Amino acid sequence: MGEAGLPGPSSAPTQSDHPPSPSPTPPSASTSTQSRTYPTQESEPVAVAMSELAPSPTRDARVEEAEMQEETEMERIKSINQITANARLATEKEHNMTLMQGVRLYPKAVFWSMFISTCIIMEGYQLSLTNNFYAFPQFNKKYGTLQPDGTYSISAAWQAGLSNGANVGEMIGLLLNGFVSERYGYRYTVMACLVLISGFIAIFFCAPNIQTLQAAEVLAGIPWGVFQTLTITYASEVCPVALRGYLTCYVNCCWGIGQLIGIGVIKGNLWRTDEWAYRIPYALQVSRIGTTDLGSDWVVASIVDAPQWMWPLPIFIGVAFAPESPWWLVRKGRIEEARRSLLRLTSLDRETDFDPDETVDMMRHTTELEQEITTGASYLDCFRGVNLRRTEIVCMVWAMQNLSGNSFSNYSTYFLEQAGLDQSTSYNFAMGQYAINCVGVFGAWALMAWGMGRRTLFLTGLCGLCAALFVMGFLGLVPAAHKQTASLVTGIMMIVWALFYQLSVGTIAYSLVAEISTRRLQIKTVVLGRNLYLIVNIICSVLTPYMLNPTAWNWGNYAGFFWGGSCALCVVYTYFRVPEPSGRTFAELDVLFERKVPARKFKTAQVDAFDVAIHSQNAGDKPKAEHVEKA
Repeated sequence: MGEAGLPGPSSAPTQSDHPPSPSPTPPSASTSTQSRTYPTQESEPVAVAMSELAPSPTRDARVEEAEMQEETEMERIKSINQITANARLATEKEHNMTLMQGVRLYPKAVFWSMFISTCIIMEGYQLSLTNNFYAFPQFNKKYGTLQPDGTYSISAAWQAGLSNGANVGEMIGLLLNGFVSERYGYRYTVMACLVLISGFIAIFFCAPNIQTLQAAEVLAGIPWGVFQTLTITYASEVCPVALRGYLTCYVNCCWGIGQLIGIGVIKGNLWRTDEWAYRIPYALQVSRIGTTDLGSDWVVASIVDAPQWMWPLPIFIGVAFAPESPWWLVRKGRIEEARRSLLRLTSLDRETDFDPDETVDMMRHTTELEQEITTGASYLDCFRGVNLRRTEIVCMVWAMQNLSGNSFSNYSTYFLEQAGLDQSTSYNFAMGQYAINCVGVFGAWALMAWGMGRRTLFLTGLCGLCAALFVMGFLGLVPAAHKQTASLVTGIMMIVWALFYQLSVGTIAYSLVAEISTRRLQIKTVVLGRNLYLIVNIICSVLTPYMLNPTAWNWGNYAGFFWGGSCALCVVYTYFRVPEPSGRTFAELDVLFERKVPARKFKTAQVDAFDVAIHSQNAGDKPKAEHVEKA
């Protein structure tokens, strides 16, 4: 024992007062010891315990931050799972939706889609005028040059310039549309183009010379190019799968309506001998106009009433009240606006158990899936990865409208006049050919309603076109004594060709290009395809006159062999490359293309688009072609 434990002189009283206390110590020693030893032995463990229990600001902040991140991640996963579940339900409902259920659920979408497609009626009307005005003596006298025989005629160079001027403007408008509509939305883009076309119509009407008319063709082509793609895109994005093919095909009907009206107006003015023979079609004047020569084109324009703008003004007012595409709003992250827009497109039909939140989540799911599959949304991205195949198909579908002999069939009036029919009767046949555009669309609707897919219709139609073209070619072998009869049969066969065309290639192409392209790149993909269409159209419109002109190649009916061979190549391409998109949601088409499924197996391939989305959204990985195909 140490010194502190030895008894001292004052230890006795303490020991007697406290007998149980062992080894008493002197007060001074005890006090000294307690102040030196006991407090140290007791306070150190307490201090250590308190230091362990005391909160650490840095540590607690880290814990709270981790807990918050974990809760946020759990909420995100829960939200993703809910979106995926809703998207799956919406997809199942769309797959089970019949045509009439779709019409009852989306009557407003049908109306707005058909209303905005009216822009194509206006374009079809305007484009049908120029090519038919070359036969008007009054038009030739105003804009042509005096010939040695005393007549007026527009030179071949200016005819080519006027005919292709609109194509050049459309190319510009198409490329601009790829940027403008995706940035500002479909409605505002259409409204801006309607304002532009209102001014350009006045240039057509008041053009004092052919140079001004050429400028009007190019300028008017810019908004026309926008209309050609936006009407298709809007129709495909405001309706469900059950209606998608019908509303996109309706765009082709609008072309026929516009051309039919144009031919009707022209035929109604064949009797006129003054400049109003071509001014009235430009102005669409419905009241009686006198023939007084006012001496100034601009004064003449000032007395013509508002009907020359009868197309743009009512369409502008209607589009101002139209709902925006919910798909575009979802791509912009404006989810609540997309939901409101969807409600404006639908009715309160409970037959299909419609839920707008589920449908919006399906759009969000598809958008997320496409963001995983594609990394950008520029024109260059249309040629990258799996998008290259989709762009190629869209471009070729557009091009095959011309490569299947479309420019050759447009010369039915020429062959009918060769057969001895007068001009008025030839125009009657032309009107019948344009009327087939409308009837053909309704026929295509009926065939789709009976279960024929888009690929089947397109391929079958090409086979019919090919056969008709070869028949026209063999008619060229008829002896000269029966040449007039052969020309009449050729003109009739061209009308038969037009019926095949409008039942298939001419109509179904609008549905295919709208469905095959991805949502994020749809506008740009359709723009590229339409540009190729215009390029091929220019080439064909230059070649065909040389084939038929007696002073050039003078092929006559033998041109049918050339276009029949071209159409046969289109049949081969379609069989191996064009897939069947009918009955598929946009997300399912994305996965089928990502998996590189052959075109012939698109219809039978089993695909689940939701395992791709769950895998990519939760794990952050790119979706891989690892799904089991049950077909």
